[in-house]
Amino acid sequence: MTPLGFLSIALVVLPLAYLVWAFFTTDRKAALAVQTNLTHGFTQEGGAAIQRPPALLDLSKRLTPTGYEAKLDRWLSLAGRPASLPLERLIIGKPLLALAGAVLGLLMFAKSPSPQVVALGLGLSALLYFLPDLLVYNKGVKRQQEIEQELPNTLDQLLISVEAGLGFEAAMARAGGYGGGALAQELMRTLQDLQVGRPRQEAYEALAQRSSVQDLKSFVRAVVQADKYGIGIAKVLRTQAKQARVKRRQRAEEKAMKLPVKVLFPLLLCIFPVLFIVLLGPAAIKIIEAFS
Repeated sequence: MTPLGFLSIALVVLPLAYLVWAFFTTDRKAALAVQTNLTHGFTQEGGAAIQRPPALLDLSKRLTPTGYEAKLDRWLSLAGRPASLPLERLIIGKPLLALAGAVLGLLMFAKSPSPQVVALGLGLSALLYFLPDLLVYNKGVKRQQEIEQELPNTLDQLLISVEAGLGFEAAMARAGGYGGGALAQELMRTLQDLQVGRPRQEAYEALAQRSSVQDLKSFVRAVVQADKYGIGIAKVLRTQAKQARVKRRQRAEEKAMKLPVKVLFPLLLCIFPVLFIVLLGPAAIKIIEAFS
């Protein structure tokens, strides 16, 4: 067998061997004891204790670096923590997808062995491993853009409610209840933190930490300072709403100024060549016929 074949087989056999070794070297007794202590006293409707098999999750966490797991958790926080994709499922699915890509690459190599197939298998494994990250990151970016667009209108709603006589938390409940976007969900989550007894300042700071929008962070800092020093919340909301509207208009003007530059490249690469073919094509054909 060629060295390339040995390399392709090793790319599948070595990860499988490491998975098996990690699975059998897991301290199952300690994990079972911790799980029993944590679930002690919590029962389902039928009376049975709540149990979750930790073996696969523990194995996946051992294969995932700690810093990388924290980054995934941050991206999920920015994406609103979708119920269909929790952190545990993401950590378990990434190695399995990479393993499926490696097996598929090995099958392709067995059918037609070549260096291109090996490179294709490696690229497929890497793509499948980082595909969930790309999906979560893309969802998080879109969600933060949605929050940035909704912030000026939400601040206006808060200002109107406060000036009408409602308290700030009641205004948040009204804006979150009537809104259906990402920012409304974050406001309702902040109110839930307050209802379970979390300090007001920590709940507001958690709202800022769950977002990457600088305008929202600035608004939270202003609200925290107003609550700490006794400044009128209506004045703070009026100033923040005005600034948010100005920044939204500036962002729209910036995008409008960038539009001609962005249109230039598709125009040169896609529209002009076709236009030249349509206009100069018949003349070029007649010139070729005249000189042939």
